[in-house]
Amino acid sequence: MPVLEFLDPESVVPALRARAKKQVLQDLATQAARRLPALGERAVFDTLLQRERLGSTGIGDGVAIPHGKLPGLDRLFGLFARFDRPVDFESLDGQPVDIAFLLLAPEGAGADHLKALAQVARLLREPGMLTHIRAARDAGALYALLTRSTAPQAA
Repeated sequence: MPVLEFLDPESVVPALRARAKKQVLQDLATQAARRLPALGERAVFDTLLQRERLGSTGIGDGVAIPHGKLPGLDRLFGLFARFDRPVDFESLDGQPVDIAFLLLAPEGAGADHLKALAQVARLLREPGMLTHIRAARDAGALYALLTRSTAPQAA
């Protein structure tokens, strides 16, 4: 089974060009709204911004996992972005971010949302994964890295 079954090939952005945290969130919202037009870009952006106000989703090592729950969404949705230049994201370790995984969940997702967040974090913390992601040439190679089959893991 793919590690991240809520990510599809069209939801991988290999070179996001944002220069600031708020712009990253706006660009991620724009990309998500293109794939989920029923939600609307503003609703996605507002959800991400509201979550960031609680504390940075920059988890360290140049990685952020912005996330939120949205009414009207009927499934988990993931969008991966690698930035063309690192951005200050007020991360826990103080390091700029160059990799983001956006995760959106239905409003009532509960434990599924938390399991998906843990799954993304585990994947991005696998030894060598960030090096491979940063070296990948295009969206296809990034998608292959993010969805490769592995041994089952407990959530």
